Amino acid sequence: MLIEDFLVEATQCPSVSGYEYNAVKIIKDYFKTYTDTITTDKLGNVIALKRGTTSNFKIMLAAHMDEIGLMITDIKKNGSIKFTQIGGFDPRTLISQNVVIHGAKDITGVIVLSDESKTEKVKLKDLHIDTGYTKKELITLVNVGDIITIDRKMSKLDNNILTGKCLDDKAGIAVMLQCAKELSNMKHDGDIYFVSTVQEEVGYNGAKTGIYSIDPDIGIAIDVGFGKTPEIPDDRAIHMGKGAAITMGGNIHPSLRKHMTEVAKKYNIPHQFEVSPGATGTDAWIMQISKAGIPCILLSIPLRYMHTSVETVDIKDILNAGQLLAQFIINITDDLLEGLLCY
Repeated sequence: MLIEDFLVEATQCPSVSGYEYNAVKIIKDYFKTYTDTITTDKLGNVIALKRGTTSNFKIMLAAHMDEIGLMITDIKKNGSIKFTQIGGFDPRTLISQNVVIHGAKDITGVIVLSDESKTEKVKLKDLHIDTGYTKKELITLVNVGDIITIDRKMSKLDNNILTGKCLDDKAGIAVMLQCAKELSNMKHDGDIYFVSTVQEEVGYNGAKTGIYSIDPDIGIAIDVGFGKTPEIPDDRAIHMGKGAAITMGGNIHPSLRKHMTEVAKKYNIPHQFEVSPGATGTDAWIMQISKAGIPCILLSIPLRYMHTSVETVDIKDILNAGQLLAQFIINITDDLLEGLLCY
């Protein structure tokens, strides 16, 4: 299955913010079948273009390919490795995790608590990595600044549920891939740019530069949202298996949101809504306020256990989101565009 195969490869590839280059070939290999050209810009964004029949306007889809990770800050005399984080882990979820340190060669280790008495409020400074090597051996293999990823393979649970690391936001790229596949059998007026952005987790940097190079008329961000778990109130969560969430709030262009909702209803595509009154904390935020302002919309894939090594999604939500985006795109025509972008 295309999407599942892509996610297996993409989530296994180390692509910590600022070090996404490992994922470039995988993304290009999957998108080349469904797009006309694929390039990598100066910051590392992968930009796949599918030309429209008129090419009178441009739509930029963006999903980030970076993952949260760790970085070596010190190698102690006893061989233990101290580290900081790139992105937002809850330190409590790191204890006893197997990791891979990407140095002169990949070596494995395990994260342990330096002081076993600290069990209530764990901080990063309380943790270290044990690799089994001495410091003398380690300094020939790794250095301060080397990145570290959680050693976790994606697995499939019952009922089409996938779980693993960095589905935030490889799931979003999978949605773009499914959209590109759907569009390969459809006609659309505008040029469609599928942008796998870098460094979203550390400041939306890829989306910033992507907007300037593409200068789109419409921006669409695809990211993950907080899937319903027992501790999250219903009004603050989105539900797995019920389709992607169309976001509502100040970051979102109202006419685009209305149009996407109408398309979802017209084609009977499962969907739900997510309320975000201010900045969404996604590429949509920086897209909206770049250049002179880009009308944009955000589609969120329900995901449980965000920023852990067991992030969980329903593959049906990814497939339905790809279909929704494709139908949304073909229903934007040259003569509709101007009215659609008015407030």
